[in-house]
Amino acid sequence: MNPTAPSSPSSGSPARAGVQPSGGDLADLVDRTDLVALPVGFPTGAGLPPVVLELGRLFESAGHELSLVGGPVRDLFLGRVSPDLDFTTDADPDVTLRIARKWADAHWDIGRKFGTIGFSKGGWQLEVTTYRAEKYDRDSRKPQVAFGDSLEEDLLRRDFTVNAMAIRLPSLDLVDLFGGVKDLAAGLLRTPGTPEDSFSDDPLRMMRAARFASQLGIGVDPSVVEAMTEMAERITIISAERVRDELVKLVNGTRPRDGLNLLVDTGLAEHVLPELPALELETDEHHRHKDVYEHSLTVLEQAMDHEYPAELEERWKAEHPEASADGPAGAGGPTQGGGPADDREGEADAERFAPPSGTYVAAPDFVLRFAALMHDVGKPATRRFEPNGAVTFRHHDVVGAKLVKQRMRALKFDNDTIKAVARLVELHMRFYGYGDAGWTDSAVRRYVADAGPVLPRLHALTRSDVTTRNRRKAERLAFAYDDLERRMVEIAEREELQAVRPDLDGSQVMRILGIKPGPVVGRAYQHLLEYRLDEGPHDEETATAELLRWWAEQPESVR
Repeated sequence: MNPTAPSSPSSGSPARAGVQPSGGDLADLVDRTDLVALPVGFPTGAGLPPVVLELGRLFESAGHELSLVGGPVRDLFLGRVSPDLDFTTDADPDVTLRIARKWADAHWDIGRKFGTIGFSKGGWQLEVTTYRAEKYDRDSRKPQVAFGDSLEEDLLRRDFTVNAMAIRLPSLDLVDLFGGVKDLAAGLLRTPGTPEDSFSDDPLRMMRAARFASQLGIGVDPSVVEAMTEMAERITIISAERVRDELVKLVNGTRPRDGLNLLVDTGLAEHVLPELPALELETDEHHRHKDVYEHSLTVLEQAMDHEYPAELEERWKAEHPEASADGPAGAGGPTQGGGPADDREGEADAERFAPPSGTYVAAPDFVLRFAALMHDVGKPATRRFEPNGAVTFRHHDVVGAKLVKQRMRALKFDNDTIKAVARLVELHMRFYGYGDAGWTDSAVRRYVADAGPVLPRLHALTRSDVTTRNRRKAERLAFAYDDLERRMVEIAEREELQAVRPDLDGSQVMRILGIKPGPVVGRAYQHLLEYRLDEGPHDEETATAELLRWWAEQPESVR
C-alpha cells in the first residue's frame, strides 16, 4: 500500500518461499508509527494506513460492507508495498460516492460503469468497487459486468487464490476462502474455481499467470498450465492494448524468463508474440548452432544486470535539487513503459547523476529488456546453411528491426517506444569487428550519432549480447568495448560529441548560397553533417568552402 509519492524497488528478501518481492519495503515509504497494527494471523509488523480503517467505519456507519481486497492483502504477506489500495463493497457506485465524497480530498468516477469509484485521501489513492462477477461472451473482447451479492461471490470470480483474499473492515478479519496464504507460502499460483471457468470468464488471466510468474517468482499449478495450453487461442479475443500491458509488466518483472517460458510452453506466445517461439530453431546432427531462444533469454537477464536501482537516482536528485533534471548523461529517449523521456540538454557543465559502474539505465527499463529479448528475431528468416556446414544469419539485424516494428505496432505500442526498440535491434551488431580492425574517429562519431538517445541502452545491449563460454573471447570483447567507450569520452571532451551538428546552420546555408527554404537546404545541411562526422569540427571559413564546393556540383547551382 503506497501513497502517491514515488515508490522504490525492494532490496529485501522474500517473506515466503518461492516468492520474490518487487515492491518497496513498507518501512521505506511509511512511518510505522502511523500504521494500524494487524491482529494475530498476519505477518509480524504488518499494518494498514489509518485511511483504510476510516473508510471502513464510514461504510459500517452507513450500513454497508467494505473489505480491502486483492493485491494489497497479498502484499502484506509478501512483506512489500502494494501500489494500490483496492476495496470491494455491497454498495452500488452511487451509494459509494454518497458515503465517501465528503470525507475524501478528491474523487473520480471514470470506472463507474464497471462499479468503481476512486478517491484520494491524505496522499493515498483508493478505489472502491461494487461486488461483481464479469464474464466474456465467446466472441467478445469486452466484459459483461454484473454486480454481485456477497464478498464470497466476488472473491470466487477473481483470477488467482493469492489475489482472492480480503480483510473485512473495520473488524480486520481475514477472509481466505481458497487458501491464498497457503499458496503464497508454497509459491504456487492456482485459481479459486476451475482454471477453465476462470480463463473463460477473462482469457487475459492466462497472460496474468505468466506475468505473476515473472513478478512474484511464483510457480504455476499444473492444472493452470494445462488449461492455458488448451485455451491459448482464446487470448485472441482480448484487445491488443490489454495484452501489451501484461507483456510490459511481465518483461519488467524480477524473473521474466519464467513468465516467457510459460508463454512459449503453453502456446500463448504463438498468438501474442510469435517471433519468440520462432527462435527455437531446429538443429540436426550436421548443422549444430547456438540455441537462439535460450541465447535471447540469457541476453535479457544479462541486460538486467546493467540496470541500477531507480531509488539511487531519486535519492541523488533529492540531495542535489540544483542539478540538471536530465538524469544520467546521454540517457534520454523513451522510458520503460512507452512514453518519451525529456530530451532537454541542460547546461553543459551541469552536475548529473552518475550510474554505478557497469550500469546505464534505471530498473526496470522496458526498452532495453525488450530489445534484448527481440534482438535476434531476424535470424529465422535469414538463416542459411553454407556448403562448408556453417550457419549464417546475414542482415538479421535489419530484418529483425522490421519485424520488431511490425509486432510492436500490432500490440499498439507508442511510436517512441517502437522507434527506440527497433533502433537498438538494428544497431546491436554494429560494434562487432571493432576489436580486430579498430575504428577511426569518424566511425566512433557515427556510432554515437546513429544511436542518439538510446546510446546508453546500446552500451548495455551490446555488452549483454556476449554469451560465449569461451572466457578469453568474452574478455577480449569486453576489453574492446571498454576501449570504445573510453574513446567516446575522449572525443566527446574535444568535440561535444553528444550534440554533433554541422558547422553551419540552416540560416547560414541559405545566406551563403542565396537560396530560399526548401529541400535543397536540407540536402546541404545533411552534407555538412556527413562532413562533420567524417572530418570533425571546422571553423566557419572551412565549412563555407566545403559548402560552396558541394554546391558547385549540384544541378540547382546552374542559373
